[in-house]
Amino acid sequence: MFFVIRHKDNLAFHTVKERELPEDKAQHVLIDEEIELSNPQSKAKYPGKLRRVAVWDEENKQTIELITNNFTWAAQTIGDLYKSRWEIEVFFRDIKQLLHIKTFIGTSKNAGMIQIWTALITILLLKVMKATAKFGWHLSNLVAFIRLNIFVKIELQKWLDRPFEDHDKPPQKSSQGDLFPDYS
Repeated sequence: MFFVIRHKDNLAFHTVKERELPEDKAQHVLIDEEIELSNPQSKAKYPGKLRRVAVWDEENKQTIELITNNFTWAAQTIGDLYKSRWEIEVFFRDIKQLLHIKTFIGTSKNAGMIQIWTALITILLLKVMKATAKFGWHLSNLVAFIRLNIFVKIELQKWLDRPFEDHDKPPQKSSQGDLFPDYS
C-alpha cells in the first residue's frame, strides 16, 4: 500500500540521496529525495526510507512538501496525486451530506456494498444533471428541489433548465407499460 501525505514543517529527517529531476517533465518539482526520519520515536515507528517531494503550487503560490513510500512514480505524478485528492474529498463529502448517509442500513458486506454503489450512482447522476442543466444549480439546491418534486410528473430536462417557469404538463398517454394492468 502506498501513501502520499503532506509533511509538517517540524519533521526531523536527514537526506540519504538526492534524486535527479528530469528537466523536460518536472516543471513544478523542486525537490525529489530519499530521506530517513531522525527523531528516535518516529524512526521506531517507520524505520525505512521515505521519499520527499516538494512541488510548487502555482494556483496558491506556495511550496507543498510531500512524503511518500513509493519510489517508482514520477515526482510530478506524486504532486498531481496530492492535488487531486481534494476533488475526492469533496465528492465523498457530497455523498455524506447530500444523501444523508451516516450509517449502513444492512449488516452484511453485500448490504454495505449495495448502499455504497447506490450512493455513488446517485451522486454521479445528480452531478450529470447539474452539468447538463442551463440553470446554475448548486448541488445542494438541486437535491433539495428533487426531493420536493420527486413524485411530480415533469419533463426533467426542461425543469432542470428553467425550474421556476410553468411548463406544459407531460402527455397523459405514455409508451411506458403498466406494472399492474387492469384486466377486468
